[in-house]
Amino acid sequence: MTSTDPSTQHAGSGPRTAPDPVTHPPTAAQVARARKAVIASSVGNALEWFDIIVYSSFAVVISELFFPDVSGFAALMFTFLTFAVSYVVRPVGAAVIGNWADRRGRKQALSFTILMMMLGTGLMAVAPTAAVIGPVAAGLWLLVSRLIQGFSAGGEFGTATTFLVESAPDRKAFYGSWQVATQGGALLLASGFGLALTTALSKDSLYTWGWRVPFFFGMLIGPIGYYIRSRMDETEEFTAAVKLDSPLRTALTSNVTRLLTAAGAVALASLSVYLILYMPTFAVKSLGLPSYAGFLGGIIAGAVTLVGTPFIGRLADRVGPGRVMLVAAAAAAVLAWPLFQLVVAVPTLAVLTIVQVVFGTLMAAYFGPLPGLYAELFPANVRTTGMAVGYNVGVLVFGGFTGAIFTYLIQATGSKTAPSVYFVIIAALSFVTVFLARRRFGVR
Repeated sequence: MTSTDPSTQHAGSGPRTAPDPVTHPPTAAQVARARKAVIASSVGNALEWFDIIVYSSFAVVISELFFPDVSGFAALMFTFLTFAVSYVVRPVGAAVIGNWADRRGRKQALSFTILMMMLGTGLMAVAPTAAVIGPVAAGLWLLVSRLIQGFSAGGEFGTATTFLVESAPDRKAFYGSWQVATQGGALLLASGFGLALTTALSKDSLYTWGWRVPFFFGMLIGPIGYYIRSRMDETEEFTAAVKLDSPLRTALTSNVTRLLTAAGAVALASLSVYLILYMPTFAVKSLGLPSYAGFLGGIIAGAVTLVGTPFIGRLADRVGPGRVMLVAAAAAAVLAWPLFQLVVAVPTLAVLTIVQVVFGTLMAAYFGPLPGLYAELFPANVRTTGMAVGYNVGVLVFGGFTGAIFTYLIQATGSKTAPSVYFVIIAALSFVTVFLARRRFGVR
């Protein structure tokens, strides 16, 4: 059965759209199903973020190999802008894959996204450098790999998060938080590769073949994830929902304010992630620390996110995701400037690591409840489209260009603490967005 009636979306106002929580304990079968959903969603999410983090972590190496004929600043800007271009295509992937998932099912879309991510990661693993095929061709190869990865990643978060929360018999914020926890796991793993490779290999070995190792490793995750996802059942909530002829059209017409709310709410979460990913570059280029310096903090911040986020999800189920996010956003706005002042004044490995861990904790506290808030924000028949488009528009605006913006701000102002001002502004924006979401849409 299909419907084009936008009133089925409860759009624009009214009570929260998430289904009422169950009042009886979940059965053993429901719990087992939810745990399988966590595994199926987490594997693909880990591959997506592992690829992203490795690229960011090795930005200095990639810039010198693929853009050798330009200055250090310009090469870094080219590298980060190539990275950012992949985010331009993410809303397109979100629209196409999200619409498909809301019409045909979450399972099909999840299997497709992981295949595309494998392709993008594989192209990076075998990418010929400028010395082999010339800077123009090498740069184009880099761009194609990022566009494929960006398109697939555009549909991954919304589809996987929807699959998670719809598979959960209760504690939807807790189960949804595993999307963020696995990002922490990817950060831990990718930073571990960065630390091991930069300390164990000579510069010549690192630049010749060492930087490719994490991308080849990432390719191994894909087949496992595809196997698991292809054997999952469709969610009952999707099966029971009234299907729309065009979930995308409904989301873009009757749910515009919800989409903008989703984009604004993810701003601080996305910026926090990419701030941590920028730290290896910041450590080398701005603080004069050795190349491995930024990776240790990334490992610890990843571990904090992996272990701590599910506890944040449990808290969000009890008091509401919006309340937790408001506290985290306020703390981030207050702490960002002093933390940058500290690491610039005392540019040591220990201080850098402490700063990264604090930012990682703030990221987990704010980002962890976000899937739960999104689940309450969108109804089932446009949930994947709404989550995917809103999330990726926010990530495009506030996340993908972070490395380029930070690099430019430091260069233009001459101040190594300039990124903190931008961070405070985004934290304030997200605080206001979540506050209005609670008032306007009744999310907890």
